[in-house]
Amino acid sequence: MNKSGLIEALSQKLNLTEKKAIDVVNLVFKGFTDELKKGGRIEIRGFGSFVVKNYEAYTGRNPKTGTKIKVDPKKLPFFKVGKELKDRVDKKS
Repeated sequence: MNKSGLIEALSQKLNLTEKKAIDVVNLVFKGFTDELKKGGRIEIRGFGSFVVKNYEAYTGRNPKTGTKIKVDPKKLPFFKVGKELKDRVDKKS
């Protein structure tokens, strides 16, 4: 499912206009983004959690040329799946 699929499902399930469903989805994503930018943690019980991981600078290699390149430190979002979701996905039908 992608963002437009989520908007469509929300619109149909709650009988919302597409515009209102777009607003709801964008509000949720903005809230998630703002919280992660502040260094916060998002936990959705039964689903998983999102955190920001800090990665140190390192020397990498350009795979095309083989030359060494400096990779700057960076922060990236990381998702850790919750036990309940893991169990549901792995459940044999």
